[in-house]
Amino acid sequence: PVQEGGVGFDYRLQMAIADKWIDILETSGGDENWSMGDICHTLTNRRYGEACIGYAESHDQALVGDKTIAFWLMDAEMYYGMEADSSNDVVSRGIALHKMIRTITSALGGEGYLNFMGNEFGHPEWIDFPRDDTYDTSTGEFIPGNGGSHDKCRRRWDLADAESLKYKYMNSYDRALMHLDKAFGFVNAPHTYISRKDEMDKLVVFEKGDLVFVLNFHPCNSYTDYRVGCFKPGTYKIALSSDEGVFGGWSNASKWNNAEFHTQDGDYDNRPCSMQIYAPSRTAVVYAPADWCDSENESVPGLGVKGVGPYYSY
Repeated sequence: PVQEGGVGFDYRLQMAIADKWIDILETSGGDENWSMGDICHTLTNRRYGEACIGYAESHDQALVGDKTIAFWLMDAEMYYGMEADSSNDVVSRGIALHKMIRTITSALGGEGYLNFMGNEFGHPEWIDFPRDDTYDTSTGEFIPGNGGSHDKCRRRWDLADAESLKYKYMNSYDRALMHLDKAFGFVNAPHTYISRKDEMDKLVVFEKGDLVFVLNFHPCNSYTDYRVGCFKPGTYKIALSSDEGVFGGWSNASKWNNAEFHTQDGDYDNRPCSMQIYAPSRTAVVYAPADWCDSENESVPGLGVKGVGPYYSY
């Protein structure tokens, strides 16, 4: 409390989300087994009116003894398959899911969103602070140190800036996602409605503020003319797609197509309107009202928002 000398931070850290992602990656046996309902339930399972900070991973996953989401997805291939001009199926899958995990976590995980230093661009190494050998004070068990090494006591920010490596794709996507929030305020938007959690199609559709999110987690199936429900009628365009080339995607669903998606009246998935879209596999696409979309605006590469967006604040 401010009156007691605090700074007024009254959010709860939604720790279950990071644990859920690690559990899924460790035990599911592959993304074809991921449960859309289970993911959505964990992301939204919090007390009504209690502001929370959502995050996909934090220091718990980056410290020695665990693996980050990027490492769970790509493992040793991160050391051999991250050249920008190379083709690697493991890395392509890992980058695609890395972007999707962050999209759905930032949108549904809470009223605020937390990154942990370097994990947003898939930092390949863990953090290990200098440690000497010691003994557990309760059990007397010997705990080996690392000889006071500073080798892993660092973050490789140069990886995100290297044009020759694919870390730049994840970094660019994270930047665009954060600017989408600055433009539309979707993270803390009061309107949230999940209209579809399809276990067969592996697809999640939800509204957050003025935006419609469509995430196709299916490892191989893409869907043409897929009908999704929405609340507001009108014309929509793509504001952000994880499939943009600047994010390491294939540009199958891209703002550069400049396609318009017109809603139709009539109940669909308990929504008063619906529209038909293209949903490529392992892709997150965010649709916004067409009046606030501009594919030519490259102030933030890959983001198709007109100007600074309707809710931007400095």
